[in-house]
Amino acid sequence: MIRTLITFIFGAVASVVIMPPLIVWTMISGDVQLMYDVFISALRVVLKVAGIRVRTEGLENIPAGTCVFASNHCSNLDPVAMVPQIPRRISILAKTDVFKIPILSKAFRQGGVIPVDRKNREAAADSVDQAVESLKTGLSFVIFAEGTRSRDGRLQPFKRGAFVMAIRAGVPVVPVALAGTQKLMRKGDWKLYPGEVVVKFAPAIDATRFAPEQRQQLLEQAHAAVAANLPPDQRPLEPAAREN
Repeated sequence: MIRTLITFIFGAVASVVIMPPLIVWTMISGDVQLMYDVFISALRVVLKVAGIRVRTEGLENIPAGTCVFASNHCSNLDPVAMVPQIPRRISILAKTDVFKIPILSKAFRQGGVIPVDRKNREAAADSVDQAVESLKTGLSFVIFAEGTRSRDGRLQPFKRGAFVMAIRAGVPVVPVALAGTQKLMRKGDWKLYPGEVVVKFAPAIDATRFAPEQRQQLLEQAHAAVAANLPPDQRPLEPAAREN
């Protein structure tokens, strides 16, 4: 509990003390990189304070150019553990709720984070359009392709949004398997537990080989790659097992 308390205090202090000057600097300079670098450093401090070790595999599978990282999602810890492992600036599609947080909401917008309201199909489609335009300018995205956190840590079916984005923007998809976060920050529980997280990047899939009407095929290929790189207790259950 003490680790969790220290971690949240650090996050609150960093948001109030460090972020405002960085926001002003970004407004003046028009360059978001410094703010992004500081944010990534802060995430690494959070992981260290919380006693969470991250083991990264498959970095050689990340293409040199813009891409969509399609990952499983089983904990609020996922972006904290995963994003610092990607050796370039990335953005995400985030729930509209996070844009209600003072100070951080401004930083998110400056960093290219795009709000998405999954309950409003028209608004969600607009968010995808914005993400496609950002991809075309060279900004990579991390997408938690299940759309929401898995309740038991097992891989759920993917939504199509990430793969529509990749096809429309003509950028590769990098399947990412996140293992262990569901044990270190459980759904419905804000307590952090020390331990190890594994972030494994699978070989990229060339989305230019798929037409828009073939998005399901791209989705299935990415889903299979993520499943293959997860431990047995996080892989999808076979249909027969689901029925029992």
